Parts: sequence; structure tokens; C-alpha cells
Amino acid sequence: MTKLFYTLLCVFSVSTMFAQTDIKGTVKDNSGVPVTGANVLIEGSSSGATTDFDGNYSFTTSVSGAQKIIVSFLGYETLNKTVTLSGGAMTLDFVMVEGGNTLDEVVLTASSTFRSQKETPNSISSLKAQELTRLNANSQADIVASIPGIVADGGGGEAATNIFVRGLPSGGQNDFSPIQYDGLTLAGYGLSSTAGDVYAKVDQGVKGVEFVRGGSSILYGAGSTAGVMNYISKTGDTNDENIINFEVATKGRVKGEFYSGGKVGGEDSNTYYAVSGFVRKDDGPLDFGLPTKGYQFRGNLKKKFENGSFTFYTQFIDDKAQFLLGLPLDGDSRERITGNDGETVYQLNSSHVRNISFLTPAGEYKSPIGDGVHTKGFYAMGVFDYDLGNDWKINSKVKVSDYVNNFGLYVAASGTVNTPANLSDYLDAYGYAGATNINASYVGGTALAANDRVIDNLNIDRNRPITDLTGEFSITKKLEGDKVEHNITLGTYLTSSQGEDNNWQYRTLSAFNDAPELVNLSFTDVNGDDVILAENGLTARIGRTAATFLTQDRTAFYLTDEMVLDRWRIDVGFRVENQKASREIGTTATKQVYNDVGLTSALQNVGYATGEYKRAEVSTTGFAASLAALYKINDNLNAYANMSKGYFFPLTRSINVVSNDVIAGEYKPENIYQVETGLKYGSSKFSGTFAAYYTTLVDRVAIQRLNYGGTIGTVDGIKTLQDTKTLGMEVSWLWKFAENLSFNGNFTYQGHELKKDERTVLQSGTVDGVVLVEGDVTNGANVGKQLRRQPTALSTLRFDYDNKKLDAFASANIRGSQFNDDANLVELDGFTVLRIGAGYTIGFEDDKKLRLGFSVYNLADSQGLSEGDPRAFSQSTTQDYFVGRPILPRRAFFNATLTF
Repeated sequence: MTKLFYTLLCVFSVSTMFAQTDIKGTVKDNSGVPVTGANVLIEGSSSGATTDFDGNYSFTTSVSGAQKIIVSFLGYETLNKTVTLSGGAMTLDFVMVEGGNTLDEVVLTASSTFRSQKETPNSISSLKAQELTRLNANSQADIVASIPGIVADGGGGEAATNIFVRGLPSGGQNDFSPIQYDGLTLAGYGLSSTAGDVYAKVDQGVKGVEFVRGGSSILYGAGSTAGVMNYISKTGDTNDENIINFEVATKGRVKGEFYSGGKVGGEDSNTYYAVSGFVRKDDGPLDFGLPTKGYQFRGNLKKKFENGSFTFYTQFIDDKAQFLLGLPLDGDSRERITGNDGETVYQLNSSHVRNISFLTPAGEYKSPIGDGVHTKGFYAMGVFDYDLGNDWKINSKVKVSDYVNNFGLYVAASGTVNTPANLSDYLDAYGYAGATNINASYVGGTALAANDRVIDNLNIDRNRPITDLTGEFSITKKLEGDKVEHNITLGTYLTSSQGEDNNWQYRTLSAFNDAPELVNLSFTDVNGDDVILAENGLTARIGRTAATFLTQDRTAFYLTDEMVLDRWRIDVGFRVENQKASREIGTTATKQVYNDVGLTSALQNVGYATGEYKRAEVSTTGFAASLAALYKINDNLNAYANMSKGYFFPLTRSINVVSNDVIAGEYKPENIYQVETGLKYGSSKFSGTFAAYYTTLVDRVAIQRLNYGGTIGTVDGIKTLQDTKTLGMEVSWLWKFAENLSFNGNFTYQGHELKKDERTVLQSGTVDGVVLVEGDVTNGANVGKQLRRQPTALSTLRFDYDNKKLDAFASANIRGSQFNDDANLVELDGFTVLRIGAGYTIGFEDDKKLRLGFSVYNLADSQGLSEGDPRAFSQSTTQDYFVGRPILPRRAFFNATLTF
């Protein structure tokens, strides 16, 4: 393989003696102010550049003859200029006029050539750096919630956003939509279920984010099934500036961000730097005594040479973000209820668990749950672009990453008593009716009142270290004919990942209050025996429940052709990929560690890893193909269509190992088929898109984690095998109906249903009163039902005002009703999240500027539910309480951004 690569490289390199044209210039607005970040490119080619802080740009191209130069930037009319290129140097200056439309923005993701959103035959949405700063996002969900066809749940806080794309069945997080930074995923995509948003956070060094759905998104890089989310970093040659952003918010949020980019060395230097990062502390969005805090540093160094560039990217993060799950709500209104102290219970997370420790057969275990979702690690990546001449170009990316993620989960309302109960009812539920000498007190504190309510909780510590080595290499050849131009790309993608999935669990007893204290409970049973049911707040020292090792090696090859005709753009591509994966499952057992008189067996016995393992390897191959076409009806209107067949390899952690080299069932790709057709319209006053789509997924494998009773805790409970289909439509628009005023938004309708539903029980036990027997299989019970956790209708509406000094917006994210379960027994009402914001920009000499702004999330303080209890087997809707996760409450943000 290595010899073949170098042979090809040598062959391609001999054709480099064609004339090069050096193009440079400036881009300013009609007031003479430099336009930073404008795209300057040669139409139908991969040649172009982006303007720096002073509006300057430069690039070298081997394209010759009559060519059209296109200049575009959000908020300005697109410029076109035809020039003749014949080698040498050329200076082209441009003056932009306000207007234009978002569809003229250049796409950098899932394409081998420069082209605008309007010229791309699939669905694309993007947000720029200015929009990200003004958004004051709580989480990844806030960033992508405005994208058509996307359902994003951020009720858990900053980490582990659940993203659902176009009605595809997902257990949450980002199974079908990998998160990339500068073209590559950060850590082991497809290995385990850890969300991609824990490894990196958006800061001032992000230039923008693109979300490409369908079509060619399945071909490049990690090979997304439904779409790819790509964060694009600023580099010093295109963003020669300095930014300091300071942000505060209610609930004790303080955050400082910075960015600096520019040239290294003197005027003749071709080396550029860009560094960014943040440090923050946040007691919210819900304050329970354990803050979110941490820092991140990112940077890149870019070296430009005559026919290309090399960019080195790196990041280091050490960040702790608190995570929120559901809690008992009122059974009728499904709103938050009051606790024993008369105050509203917003969540049951407790700072009193931060120092919990206990002995195990393997030594002392100290829970890190107080750190929440703690990610520490780095990535380093090199990107090489080179123009070989004679219309040959190569691109190469290599990335290494090493992270440790500890995911602390407070699973409130989980155990024998998962709704608030007084002490008498609590003891009855445990089989201790008639108990006497009841002693219930706060750990290290006073006794509970007679009518105070208590509740069982489950605490899970997931330790998931992961290392990843990924590379992608592609070579593109441009072939010009009389009527058609071909841009043919041959590429390969390789990744090797190793990770662990280690779990420890324990149960706690707490009072039913906001940020509750833990409770000790002892008594004398009807037999006269003294019983300790809760010691130091613990009702069960479950201990080690998982010791799993995972590996994954993927090798892909793809071939694409982006064709340009007079009015047509046609894309065609193929991809083949092999995955080799292994899952090594450690055996766990329990052993009596504590011998104190009166302790229950749940407090005496603790789980540990025995050191025995069973291991199996799998290997499978997937095939993808995409065909797309776009037709230019006139200068403003394009029509397009695409169809694709993609695949998704089931998560490595879902391999059901029976014994060494034996797995249950068959490990094979999940195949997805998509068809889409639509229109794209763009003018200076109005731009919009319409898309109709059909998706079907075959043999989707998912693991449902369940709340088992006793000391089992939350484990893999049921394996599902499903086929689904979705028929939907998306509409988006931007209307500049008056000077400085615009109205934009989108609407999505998706009709989805299960076509196959086969369920296999993986763990015997009792869940929500239902007895499950390992190996039992049910088939077809939910066929024809809607997919869980996905509404059929959703929309975003937004008004903006911006006169360069004063800016303001008001938006509404509207979500229709949805079912929490595949059986469609639990329906969650729709809700609307209102958001407002405004800012004022003060200008200084030398183009310095200071913006002072604010925004308010969830202005109406909606208590809509993003989910019910996903770990329940059969959630009741008729009891006094309903376990669910409300969206985050109202919160105000204030920030000051200095650019110089």
C-alpha cells in the first residue's frame, strides 16, 4: 500500500510545469471598511482564499484562460468578475454592497471543490462566528436547534446533547451525525456511546459550523449516515485579529474567552498563527453545589508556500460539566413540584455525594461523581494541501487524540422507591411493614420530620479512556472538456481506536428537596432484628458493574466526481469500508466486604472485576453510493435532487459476546437509503430552500439501558433490531423585509414509523414490575408506531435587527408533541422556547470595536419535557408522579466582546 502511494505521488508530480497565476487584492464595503472573512474563489474550481482582518486575500492557481471570480460574504451581494488567467501576477480589488443571501456562502464540508450552498445538490445549514458569540449557547443543542430536520435535546446541560436527524432512530447523542473539527472527528466515532461534544467546546477560535445532510456527506471522512457537523477553525491568514470575550450569567456563570491570529515574523513571512481558548466557572444552569468549571486551549500554525500549505492544529481540554437527568414531576401537569421544605424541586443532584467512598474487594473506591462529565486530553492534527499543477491537487490529514472521560450520572428516582414517599410507605415497599424504633436522619445532621418524603437514587460513574489515530488522503484531478468539467477525487480514510468502558454504581437515599441531603435510615423489624437500610446515605454499595475493552479499525476508499456543465452540477460517488472491531467483556462478581451487624446484603456485598474476560472479534464491510444533480433554472433559482445508499456500523460496545469468539446474532452494517429533492432560491431580499425527503433504515441495532431493581443497577437490558421509514419536508427562509430588519426561520414535518421491531432480553430481572428473562424475544409489537423522542413537526422563527451599531433578535423554537417510547404509550406535549437578545457596538480608531450584549434563554420559563424516563421499561402515565426531564429554566447572559 505504501509503495503504491509513493508511486502514484511520483507519477502525479511530473505534471507540474504549467503556468501559475498569483492573485491578490482587497475586499471592502462601499464605506471603505475592510470585509473580513469574505470568500474569493474561481467558479467551478478548488482555487480561492478568504480575506483577513484588513480585507486582504491572496492565492495561487494553475487554472488558465477566461475564468469567473466570485466574491461572497454573508450580508452582502455576491460579486462576479470575469478575468483571463495566463500566468504571472494579478491584483483584483472588490467593493461589496450590502444585501445578498445566505445561500451564496461557500461550503467547505463534504465537497472537493469550492462552491456555494446554492450550487450544492444537498441540504446545508451554517452558522458563522458572530452568530455563535451572540447566541450564548447553553449546549450543542442551542447551536443546532435552528437547523431544519434536526431535533436537539439539551436538557441535560452542556454535555451529551441528543441529536436526531430526519426521523432516524437513535438512542441519542450523535450516533448518525459525527461532530468534526476541521474535517476529522476527535475521538473514536462509532466505538462507544460517549457524546462527541464532550471532547471540545466552541470558543472564539471557531470560524463557523456547517451541517451537511444527505447526499455526499456519506462519502468523505468518517462517512456519516445522516449528516456531518463540521466546526471550522480560524487561521491566522484569514482571521488576522484579536478578540477578548467576557461573559457572565445568572446562576453564577463567569467565562473568559480569547482569540489571537496573525502573521509570524516580518512582512515576507508566510507563516501564520491562531490561538484561542476559554476558562470558566458556572454554578448553573441549576445550582446544587457542584460547579461546572474548566478550561480549553486550541491553536494552529499555518505555513503557506507557493503551491500549497501545511497547518498544524492542536487542542488541550480539562473541563468538568455537570449533567442533569429526569426527576419526579406532578403526574397531571408534568411540572416541577415542591419538596419537604416547600421549595420547588428543580433536580435531585446532590453535592453531598462528592466524597462518597467505600471498600471493595479490589481496594477503596472513591467516587468522582462530583466532577460531573469530566474530560481531559488533547488532539494534534496536521493538514497538508498542495497543488501539483496541471489541475492535480492533494489533501492529507493525520490526527492523534488521547482523552479520558469520566461521566458522572445522577439517575434520580431509581430503585425500589422511585417516587417520593414518606418513611412508612418507603419501608413498606422494602418489605419492612410494622418496623419500630425508626431512626431517619440527615448524614451528619438532624432527624427528618415525620412526614418528610424520601426517594431512592442511582449513581453511576463511567470511566471511558479513549485513544484514536485517524488519517485521510485524497487526490483530485480536474478535467475540462468542451461541455463538461470533471473534478475527480480518489481518497482513503483510515482510523484505529482503542477504548475502555468501566462502570461503578451505588444507590443513595435522599430527602425529597432541591439539591437534597443524604439520609441514614435504621429500625427494628417485626422479628426484633436491628436493620441498617441506609448507611452514610448509601442503600447499596453495588461496586464494579462493567470492565470492557473496545477496539476498532476502519479502512475506507472513496471515488467521487463533481461535474460542472452549463446549467447543471452533477455529483456521483462511491465508498467501500471495512471495519474490524473487538469487544472484551470482563467478568464481575460480588463479595462480602462489610460485616457490621444489621447491614442489609446490599450494603455488605460489593462488586469487583474478577480478571476473567470473554472476547470476540468481528469484521464487516459496508458500501455507499450517492448520485446528485442540481439545475440552474435562472440566476436566483436552482432545483436539485439526490439519492444515496449509506451504512452505519453498529457501535462496538453493542457487540453481544456470548463466549470467546462467539457472538449472539450477526454483526453487519445498518443500511440507510435516502432520496431528496428540492429548490434553492436566493436574491438580495429573500432566500429560501424547500426539500422533500424519504429515508429508510434497515437492521438498526440499539441497546436499551434499564433500571433493574435490587443491586443490579442500570445495565444493558434489551437489544432491539428495527427497520424504519420517514417521509418528510423542510422549508427554510430569510426575508430582508426592511432596511436592517429580517425574518428567518424554518419548518419541518416528518412522518416516521417502525417497519420492524425485534427485541431480545439481555439481562434477567424485574423492571417497573415487569419480569424479564434473558434470551426472550418479542417480534412486531411496535410495528407501525412512531419513533420515540422525535416530534412530527418542529419550527424555528426569528426576527433580527442590525444596523452595524445596534443589533437585536427574538426567536422561538417550537417543538410538536412526541412519544417517549416505541410502544407510543407515553406522549409528551409540545413546547416552545423563546429567546431574545440585543447588543450595541462602539467603534474606536484603527477598526477597534467593543460590543456590549445580552440574551435571555427560555424567556417564558417553559417547563416542556425533552424526554420522559428513557430507562423505564413501561412508564406509567396514571400515577401521582411522572418522571421526566424538563428543559432548562430561564437564564440571562451578558457579554462584552472587544475586537482589535
